[in-house]
Amino acid sequence: MLSGRAFRAQLVEQGQRALYDHWVQLAGSRRLPARSDLDPFKLAKLLPDVSLIDVSHGVGDAWFRLAGTRLHDIYDEEITGKRISDVFTGASADYWRRVHGRVVNNLTPLAGVVRGPAEGRDHVVLFWLRLPLSEDGNRADRILCHDTAGPAESAAESHGIIAYPAIYPEARPASRRVQYA
Repeated sequence: MLSGRAFRAQLVEQGQRALYDHWVQLAGSRRLPARSDLDPFKLAKLLPDVSLIDVSHGVGDAWFRLAGTRLHDIYDEEITGKRISDVFTGASADYWRRVHGRVVNNLTPLAGVVRGPAEGRDHVVLFWLRLPLSEDGNRADRILCHDTAGPAESAAESHGIIAYPAIYPEARPASRRVQYA
């Protein structure tokens, strides 16, 4: 596993770095911060790209407790209150189940870039960050997310990254700038 500084160095977007820094600061000496530690006013500029996934009953029953306004553009629908299985369908469902499962099971942050974050959205490149939260300090009950998207060609090229389809996550070569789940 990467050290905190090595992980942060791989984050592509400034918003990801800001949210990760805030998450680390909130944790302090604890392994993970809790949802109750979050202060939305300190994250005001990031909120349009932020979501909170409730995984308190497991990844299989996970749902979006809240989703920032820009996520509507990414998924072409309001996802607040929706189950993960209703947002991520088809080939992307397995990819996101693995990502969220790793965050919950390993209690560790993950970040990456994927083309086509959801079925029918292949024209979108998503730069994503997933950060576990824990009220009891022992198990993840929420995942704090930051998602930034752009058109496939311009977003990836502007960061010098080749984005690969979510349906083939194992086939992606290592990137110099992004840790893939």
